[in-house]
Amino acid sequence: MTSRGPRLRRATTLIAHWKKDQLVFENYFTRRRVTAAPLTLLVLDFFSRWRAPSEFFSRFDNYARPSLALALHQLTQRHFLVREGSVEARRDALLEKVWAPWLPAAGMLQFETRNLRYESNLAAVRRQFQQRASEVAPPSPVKHYREAPQFSLPAPQQSGAFPQVLLARRTWRRFTKRPLRLSDLATLLNLTWGVHRWVKLPGVGRLALKTSPSAGARHPIEVYVLAVNVAGLRRGLYHYAADRHRLELLKRGATSRDVVDFLANQWWYRPAAALMLMTAVFPRNQWKYRDSTAYRTIMIDAGHVCQTFCLVATWLGLAPFCTMAFDQVRVEKELGLDGIKESVIYAAGVGARPSGVDWAPWPHPRTWAGITGS
Repeated sequence: MTSRGPRLRRATTLIAHWKKDQLVFENYFTRRRVTAAPLTLLVLDFFSRWRAPSEFFSRFDNYARPSLALALHQLTQRHFLVREGSVEARRDALLEKVWAPWLPAAGMLQFETRNLRYESNLAAVRRQFQQRASEVAPPSPVKHYREAPQFSLPAPQQSGAFPQVLLARRTWRRFTKRPLRLSDLATLLNLTWGVHRWVKLPGVGRLALKTSPSAGARHPIEVYVLAVNVAGLRRGLYHYAADRHRLELLKRGATSRDVVDFLANQWWYRPAAALMLMTAVFPRNQWKYRDSTAYRTIMIDAGHVCQTFCLVATWLGLAPFCTMAFDQVRVEKELGLDGIKESVIYAAGVGARPSGVDWAPWPHPRTWAGITGS
């Protein structure tokens, strides 16, 4: 790093914390983490705005020039400092522009959890859970106040179409090769993500109304469809235009291998007919809600939408599933997303049910030793 090098600035997504007796510096967007001396705080603070290396050398002239140059080189290599005009600097500027009201709390959760590793060997997972249960019993799935007065309730109404659909909803993990009907896909998309009414808000604009609730009617969730086995629809990657009830083809071609690759090697979803990749358009909520706690509303919105999807699929006699395990970077690259303004946050899918069963959780139940899923 020469004294005449490009100007530098501290990255937006930096935090410092202590882990036992070590001071840790972390860029939670790039997931780079190092331990360093407290003096590093002074260096990073100096670069709170764009500064040339020569300014840094003058400010810290009581230190040897080679050691200062090495420090700048290392901080830049680890993306704690960004060079003016670089790809990292442009990305950092976009992060600051879009996410500023929600940093650092929401940003840490959103970006720190990208591309986690998932275990797809069911036998290995079973052994891990058995080992954990042998050490610490799992918490009870229900809660009671045993000393509180108790009141019996009338029997719940479970007859009728809606209760039966609700009771039949399960996460399926086995499917037949029968194609998904295009009419069923259309119904799934429309009843889950489609805009059904518009409401005018004076001085603000139109608000979309859908079948699932959304904080402030912002509806940040978009859906992209990986169509693998849909009758009457060519294989490919599509975006669903919720206001027009149309599919917009983004990329031709799709295979069952894509399903597995997108879903972090969860091979049991390979025979699914279609995969729904849900994204969040963060500026929709950030425009209205300036506090980072609003990040929760996006996660809750995704849950609302996914439950609606699963219920509609169950009503149609299909086999739905949903998962939080996916290769975020790979999916966003395929969708052409920057991961900052719009990012994939949830995945769901659907296939045809295998005949003669009410629920098929795992392709090989013996490997799961009775742990049946949701």
